Amino acid sequence: MLLEQVGLTPEIIPSRAEESPLAVDPEGVVLELSEKKAEDVAAFCKRDGDDMVVLGADTLVAVEGKILGKPESRQEAEEMISLLAGKVHQVYTGVSLILIEQGKIAGRQSFAEKTDVSVYPMEPEEIRAYVDSGEPMDKAGAYGIQGFFAAYIKGINGDYSNVVGLPLGRTCQALKQWRKG
Repeated sequence: MLLEQVGLTPEIIPSRAEESPLAVDPEGVVLELSEKKAEDVAAFCKRDGDDMVVLGADTLVAVEGKILGKPESRQEAEEMISLLAGKVHQVYTGVSLILIEQGKIAGRQSFAEKTDVSVYPMEPEEIRAYVDSGEPMDKAGAYGIQGFFAAYIKGINGDYSNVVGLPLGRTCQALKQWRKG
């Protein structure tokens, strides 16, 4: 959706890479996972022999030094939202780009983006109602800024699209470097 917003129509190829990082810091985790995902898809795509760019990305939420992935249960979603309510947390996205030309890797670049997000305090019934919406269950940190949870966002410091899941401006600038080269 974000790439289409700027006129790029991607072909979605899900990675089968194992998501068990060795890194422990948020930036290291998203970089490692985005690189694994891009490598996995690039290995598949190189066989076609076409020129293309493979983009791998991974996003996570961190609060007070704790990394929050996707909740595995309703209770875990409520706990995550409770941790975020009334605080500032960070959203990290790692992006890895692999340029494939004539079936060979011709270039690579990776970066991580961090955005600070401030959440209003929330009452327990507000947290339960949000979890009842079903929205948090497939999202890092148990929320989506572009959905119902927007009602609780006090502010952000950084790239909004990063919080959605891809730092769009920075990604486009990285792609532009290859077009110039």
